[in-house]
Amino acid sequence: MDLSRWLGVAFGIGTQLLFLFTVVYLFLFLRFGSARHQEMWWLLDLILAIGFCLPHSLLLAPPILSRLKAWVPSGLFGCIHCTVTCISLLALFHYWASCDVALWRLSGLGETLVLVGFYGSWVALFYSLYLTGMGYQTGLTQWWYWFRRTKPPVRPFVTQGAFRLMRHPVYMSFLGLIWFTPTMTLDHAILTTVWTVYIFAGSYFKDRRLIRFIGQPYLEYGRRVPGLPVIGFGSLRRFKADSLDRNDKATPTVL
Repeated sequence: MDLSRWLGVAFGIGTQLLFLFTVVYLFLFLRFGSARHQEMWWLLDLILAIGFCLPHSLLLAPPILSRLKAWVPSGLFGCIHCTVTCISLLALFHYWASCDVALWRLSGLGETLVLVGFYGSWVALFYSLYLTGMGYQTGLTQWWYWFRRTKPPVRPFVTQGAFRLMRHPVYMSFLGLIWFTPTMTLDHAILTTVWTVYIFAGSYFKDRRLIRFIGQPYLEYGRRVPGLPVIGFGSLRRFKADSLDRNDKATPTVL
């Protein structure tokens, strides 16, 4: 095994360990927040919240992917995306500044109900990732087939389970993680606002990508199933019937 292959093996294993560490840190951060205080905290937090969104999205852009293909095996793309996402999240956790001012502080039954929603969102998140293939999210599946020197199978188009009710159950679960908090401080409100907007935008562009890769079956699926059942408007509602044409080349009217 040559050096480049050994580096690829180490990178794949390291990515999975980094992912596990980041998930634990994410849970602690969303549940308990940050104890770090700093002047101009709102500006720093705003930059960090947006800073996570940018690299996470840019790596999915076709021009970036085409450039990566010139020097990175395709089986490592998923690991690269996962690693960049984890690093940007860890930077956010480390430098995030807190604010003691709160929009709400719940106690008693209200706190209990919100925490049930928070922990339930974690269960829903892993369930949704399981349906779509957790290994695809972390790059493990692509890396494993690269390691075995075999061609990966076509990724299945999932419509069962939670996907019968919504097109983006992973996004729905993540909204629960950032909204279900018994204490909504101003810094948490910045994070929640930026990431909610990002999820709305991400759902639109994800629909576009899936239409391009899956085609007519996804268009028909989008006619039946909304993006999110509770927030079924704009890009998250069902595709309009007139978005389909005879040549199966139409794009959905989702705005």
